[in-house]
Amino acid sequence: MKTMKKLFFMAFGVLLLNACSSDDDTPIEYIPEAFENGILITNEGPFNNGSGTITYVSNDFATVAQNIYRTKNGKELGNIVQSMGFQNDNAYIVVSNSQKITIANRYTFQSVDSITTGLNNPRYFIGADGNKGYVSNWGDPNDNSDDYISVMDLRNNTISATIPVAFGPEKMVAYNNRIYVAHQGAYGQNNLVSVIFGNTVESTITVGDVPNSMVISGNDLYVLCGGNPSYAGTETAGSLVKIDLSTGQVSQTYTFETTQHPNSLTIDATNLLYNLDGKVYKVNTASISLPGTGIIDGFFYTLQAKNGRLYATDAKDFASKGSLNIYDLSTNQLVQDFQTGIIPGGIYFND
Repeated sequence: MKTMKKLFFMAFGVLLLNACSSDDDTPIEYIPEAFENGILITNEGPFNNGSGTITYVSNDFATVAQNIYRTKNGKELGNIVQSMGFQNDNAYIVVSNSQKITIANRYTFQSVDSITTGLNNPRYFIGADGNKGYVSNWGDPNDNSDDYISVMDLRNNTISATIPVAFGPEKMVAYNNRIYVAHQGAYGQNNLVSVIFGNTVESTITVGDVPNSMVISGNDLYVLCGGNPSYAGTETAGSLVKIDLSTGQVSQTYTFETTQHPNSLTIDATNLLYNLDGKVYKVNTASISLPGTGIIDGFFYTLQAKNGRLYATDAKDFASKGSLNIYDLSTNQLVQDFQTGIIPGGIYFND
């Protein structure tokens, strides 16, 4: 009897060892102590129901952790997790439907503070210097006259000023002490980039219809404009607008076909990449000809490029878990993919 038991446990041990060894390439699902040296994905979550989340993937792909803010703090972020920005050691998580910004340590994700006043449908955060941040606000998305940028005092996490702007302010980039704001148009359509210096709008730059994303390369700002969709009444073509940041003037406009509506511009070295009609296209800034070269197939929700890799999120059916897909841009082949939360809308590198 003892011999039979011994043989049974030996056999069971071999099976267990084989089962474990077959999973050697599977990322470990647990919450690490820190979230540096990795990729953070903001997941919007169900619209008007439930909470958004944040997913962490380590740079070596060995660790994946879901819903890290709730796990660290025992509470939900709220509805909808629109975006996130960094300044110094903090992450500023914009939760649009809950009308707040949740502040957490970017490396531990322990809660630091929150801002619940001075915001109205907040969209994006950007840090300007050690003590100041800016937040784009739609106000009432059906009212084109109440949009503004909140100025944050990061020393005490309060809104110190508001700057009225044209309707539909969205994504922002910083350059030479100025903030460039793309006015996509909220529930409508707009065609402006605002230039903010200090607490005032220094100028506005007219670009193509529905500017949805921007990148800076050298002394140039590239603005990708989706164009007016067909349901807007008069459909207009998407465009890529190049702005000379030394003059603040448009230096070149490249136009797509009328029915082409690109989005999610990112950059890797001198190559611009963006979504268009179920494909990722690449265009070199030294010689721009649209639409460029199609390199990867897929209907992606957002794109970010870094160090020869493309990070792309797939929102699937916008009701179930999405995914983060990582491609090697030297081969355009999929390197790895990971599950995320519902509607993965933002990709951030926490190095």
